[in-house]
Amino acid sequence: MKRVLVCDDDITISEIVALVLTDADWEVYTLPDCNNIIEKVASINPSVIFMDNKIPDEGGIVATQQIKNDPDYKQIPVIYFTANSDIDELAKEAGADFILQKPFNISQLEETVSKAFRAYTKKHSDVE
Repeated sequence: MKRVLVCDDDITISEIVALVLTDADWEVYTLPDCNNIIEKVASINPSVIFMDNKIPDEGGIVATQQIKNDPDYKQIPVIYFTANSDIDELAKEAGADFILQKPFNISQLEETVSKAFRAYTKKHSDVE
């Protein structure tokens, strides 16, 4: 099952991502904050995570670092997405696998999530 977690406090962005990805046969979960991110990731078990930079309370960098430092979840691709012009540096600091600059168009969204999912399935086939 293709399952995605969208962490963004902008409800409009979350709804757009959810609408587009649901139409593309993704099971979509959204969160308006990144509090207790490991517990949330554990309960959802996503194939891909979208992480906003400025999300309550700890922010996207800290939340992504927590995911990437957890041995059970570090293999899940994280797409860092923000309107910040320093997205490359922020994503690198966070340890994210992919970036998606806001504003984005539907084809950019679909292309980025497809790349991330291919990376996820490759990592899982290498492990098995």
